[in-house]
Amino acid sequence: MSSEFRRIVPEDAQVEQLGTGFNFTEGPLWVAAWGFLLFSDMPADRIRKWTPTEGVTNFRVPCGKSNGLTLDKQGRLIACEHANRRVSRTEYDGAVVAIASHYEGKKLNSPNDVIVKSDGSIYFSDPPYGLTAEFGEPGERELDFCGVYRLSPDGETLTLLADDFATPNGLAFSPDESLLYIDDTERMHIRVFDVKEDGTIANGRIFAEESGEEGAPDGLKVDSEGNVYVTGPGGIWLFNPAGEHLGTIELPEGAANFAWGDSDWKTLYITATTSLYRIRLNIKGIPVP
Repeated sequence: MSSEFRRIVPEDAQVEQLGTGFNFTEGPLWVAAWGFLLFSDMPADRIRKWTPTEGVTNFRVPCGKSNGLTLDKQGRLIACEHANRRVSRTEYDGAVVAIASHYEGKKLNSPNDVIVKSDGSIYFSDPPYGLTAEFGEPGERELDFCGVYRLSPDGETLTLLADDFATPNGLAFSPDESLLYIDDTERMHIRVFDVKEDGTIANGRIFAEESGEEGAPDGLKVDSEGNVYVTGPGGIWLFNPAGEHLGTIELPEGAANFAWGDSDWKTLYITATTSLYRIRLNIKGIPVP
C-alpha cells in the first residue's frame, strides 16, 4: 500500500514456517539470554520452546493454558494463565507464583496479554476468552467489565486503568513509553493513551481501525521507530505512528500474535493458529530485557 512499507518489509522477504501441528498458538517471547523462543499452545496446555538447533520441544506442561508471555526486569517469566485466571511469575528456583488473580476480591476474567514497563510495573489485559473449556476452564465472570490493569513494581498494588473495552487484548508501549496502545478485538480498533508519570493512562482515542473477515486485532507490537503492528484480516497490519495503514504482511494462516527476536531484534516470530512462522524485517523491534 505504501513505499514506506517496503522500507520496513523487504520485497524479497519470505515467511518461513518453523513448526506446525499445534492446537492454537499464542504469546511468542524471544529469550535473548538463552537464544530461544517460547510460545503458548493454549488448548494443548503447554508452553513450547523453539531453538535453531532442536526445533520445537515442550518447555512447560501443564501451563495453566497460558496466553501472553514476557519477562520482568529480573528476567523471570511472566505468564497470563487462562485456566487459572491469573498472572504468574516463575521464580529462580522454578516455583510458579501468582502475582495477580483478583481485583477488589473478585476473580479476574482470564488475563490475556502482558507487558513490562522500564520501571518494573506490569500491564495486562483481561478479556473473557479463557472462560471456555478450549482456551481455559469453564467459569462464571465475577467482574462485570473487561479491564486493563497495572501492577506496581513492588507487586503490592493492582490498579484498574480502563474498564470500557469490549474485549481488551494486545498492548504495547511506544519506544519512549509515553504512549500505550491497546486493541479491542470485538470492536476492531486500536486505541492509544497518554501514559502519566504515575503509570496510569489518560486521553484515550482511536488510533486506527481494521475491517474485513477472518482476522481481528489481537497481537500488537511497536518497533524501534514507533510503527505499530497489529494482527488483523489477512495477516499483520502495519501502521505508521500517525495511524496510517502502510500495508499488510500476508500469512498462510490467521495470525494471533508475534514478537521480535534474534540477536539484532529484526526477525518477527509469528504464532498463527496451528503453526509458527518467522520473517526478516529491516527495522528492529523493541527488545525484551
